[in-house]
Amino acid sequence: MATLFAVIVLVFSAILHEISHGFVAEKLGDPTARLAGRLTLNPLKHLDPFGSVILPLLLSLLPGGIIFGWAKPVPYNPFNLKNPEKGAALIALAGPASNLLIAAVLSVVYRLIPFVAAGNQALLITGDLISAVVLINIVLGIFNLVPIPPLDGAKVILPLIPDRAGNFKRFFYDQNQYGWLLLIVFVFIGLPLISPVILGLYHLLIGA
Repeated sequence: MATLFAVIVLVFSAILHEISHGFVAEKLGDPTARLAGRLTLNPLKHLDPFGSVILPLLLSLLPGGIIFGWAKPVPYNPFNLKNPEKGAALIALAGPASNLLIAAVLSVVYRLIPFVAAGNQALLITGDLISAVVLINIVLGIFNLVPIPPLDGAKVILPLIPDRAGNFKRFFYDQNQYGWLLLIVFVFIGLPLISPVILGLYHLLIGA
């Protein structure tokens, strides 16, 4: 039951992540996501059969507790943006920011529960569920900020790379064709590198 709850929270958090991309793109002048019907909470518009359902359920059966997945990426047209590189960075940043915002808001709710629970077991259990949602959204937010294509962090840092570093910037763009391979390697090998950040932020928000 706990695993199923985690998968459901992961999927809906990923959907909100993608909607945030589309919402910011709309604000920057690109209506592609809206015209594609992706600015909606209807999960059927966002679910990726493999990334949203099959992969998370398969990973939940493996030892180690790594549950990973994604929703269908929200499309945007960089030619509709006044500054394509900067606009792409802001659109990319919106996804992780939405997850971290969800974590921050729910952590406030979590901290208020002891003051209103008064021994109410149902409320205490709700607090445990909320803390799990906070952790999942922190994981999504921090993980997606890792600068590895196709993660959002790759687009976020591109405007920060000076044009004079042309070869490095070109190399970074070229990594998109190898991005999924790098991503899979990072999931199984590199997660310990960001785990201290994830746990540190979790304890900061939850107060544990």
